[in-house]
Amino acid sequence: MDKYERGERMNLKNLPDDEYFTPGHTACPGCAAPIIVRNMMKILGKDTVIYTPANCLLVFGGTYPYIAWKVPYFHEAFENTGSSISGAARALKKQGKKVTVVGIAGDGGTYDIGIQALSGAAERNEDVIYVCYDNEAYMNTGIQRSGSTPYGAETTTTPAGKKILGKLRHKKDMAEIMRAHDIPYVATASISHIADFLKKVEKMKNIEGFRYFHVLSPCPTGWRYDPSKTVEIARKAVDSGMWTLYEAEYGEITNIYKPKKKIPVEEYIRGQGRFRHMTPEMIEELQRWVDRKWERLYGEKP
Repeated sequence: MDKYERGERMNLKNLPDDEYFTPGHTACPGCAAPIIVRNMMKILGKDTVIYTPANCLLVFGGTYPYIAWKVPYFHEAFENTGSSISGAARALKKQGKKVTVVGIAGDGGTYDIGIQALSGAAERNEDVIYVCYDNEAYMNTGIQRSGSTPYGAETTTTPAGKKILGKLRHKKDMAEIMRAHDIPYVATASISHIADFLKKVEKMKNIEGFRYFHVLSPCPTGWRYDPSKTVEIARKAVDSGMWTLYEAEYGEITNIYKPKKKIPVEEYIRGQGRFRHMTPEMIEELQRWVDRKWERLYGEKP
């Protein structure tokens, strides 16, 4: 039994009762983002400063005067998360204050619009935490495709028609791009594996330097599924290999989770309206992509 299964250290039973992202926000039913942020903040605690660009989290949790945050919270421009948290961390250090500075962006603000500032902050090894909650499209502005949108997925800018069936490019692997920066810590997580999620947050809180935390965030509205299925879909993403859970330190993978029973990609995409148009050939292509990723990360054929 590996350390992913033992439930060591932080878990739901001993999670602090303190709330720094409170109920009363206006997220869609079934949205994974509040689950991510609420549990993360219970560990990061009150001595935390949050920066977010344009994203769903800003709209449902930080639109004045209705703020769900109980720690200092700032909204910055879409492309500026990496630079904003860099400046804040340096200013607070200059003042002698020990504060955890966190940037939280969606996939659009990470994979696309914010990648330049993110890469620069990582290259400088700024003492910050950068969190990407990945719902695989620009959900806040109308479900447009992003660099994270999977192959075949239907969005408002990659509609499924008679000639073109959704997005025809695979998503880029942002966690691997960040691992290539040789930063102190990179971790991927899922709300379906909450003990693993909590242990990673606890670990990265106590690391100095740049930390990148990438969490799958299923979206009932954009992915078009029953809101009660969020955790189930997140788990199937991991079990199919569409989402991989691992940790890397200074570019080297130090821990990786292997599903006990790998399921076909077709089982994961079933029930998501964004994939309902996919042909058998398209499903095979998506499976090939997953198998290549599996072989690269695990060093073995699936």
